Amino acid sequence: MLVAAALCPCPPLLVPEVAAGAAPELDALRAACLDAIGVLAAARPDRLVVLGPTDEAGSGPYPQGATGSFRGFGVDLQVPLGAAETAPERELPPSLAVGAWLLSRTDWDDAPVEGLGVAQSLPRDRCLELGREAAAAAPRVALLVLGDGSACRTVKAPGYFDERAEPFDAEVARALGGADIAALAALDEERAAGLQASGRACWQVLAGAAENADRSGRLLREEAPYGVGYFVAAWS
Repeated sequence: MLVAAALCPCPPLLVPEVAAGAAPELDALRAACLDAIGVLAAARPDRLVVLGPTDEAGSGPYPQGATGSFRGFGVDLQVPLGAAETAPERELPPSLAVGAWLLSRTDWDDAPVEGLGVAQSLPRDRCLELGREAAAAAPRVALLVLGDGSACRTVKAPGYFDERAEPFDAEVARALGGADIAALAALDEERAAGLQASGRACWQVLAGAAENADRSGRLLREEAPYGVGYFVAAWS
C-alpha cells in the first residue's frame, strides 16, 4: 500500500558540484526537495522505491547500493542508492543518480531502498500497472518520484518556446499539489513527449500506485528557471 510520496525534479544541476557557480539559483528548490523527502520518513515505510525517467536501455529495477555518477556532467562524483552494499555493475541513470544524491543529503536509513528506471515512452496503461505492482510489493510503500515538466517554457529552453508548455505545467502542478490521480492518469502522452516533459511516465506510475490509497497532496515549490518546469510536492 502506498503511504507517502515525494515528487521532485531531476536536473543534474540540483547537485551543487554540477551547477558550480550557478548552484545558489536552485537553493530553494533543493530545500523543498529535502522537505518532501522528510514526509517519506515520517510515514515509516517498509520500502522506498525511487522512480526516475530514463531511456529504454536504463529502464528496470536497481537494487540498493547501485551507484550513480556525474562524470558525464564534468564532475568526478559518485553516489550510492541508499546505504552502500555490494555495488552492482549496472550504473544508475542520471535521474536516479539525482534521487540517490537527494537521499544522501537526508542520511536516509528509514527503510530499504530500490530504484526503478521508467522509460519515458512507456504507455499510460503499462505505467498504471507498474504503479499497482509497486504499491503491492510491501505493506507500507513510499515513492520518491522524479521527473521534470515541459522543457519549452522560453526561447532559451532545451526545447525552445512552445505556447502549450505553460498550460501543461499548470495542469501538472495542480494535479501534483492536489494528489489528483485521475488528472495524472489522463495526461496526454503525445503532448508530454512533444513538450519534452520527462516526468509524465513516472507521474502515471504514481497514479497507479495511489489508486487504492486516500492521500492528500501539497505543492511545495514550482518554478521554471531555465525554461523547464520543476515541481516539488508531497503526498501523505
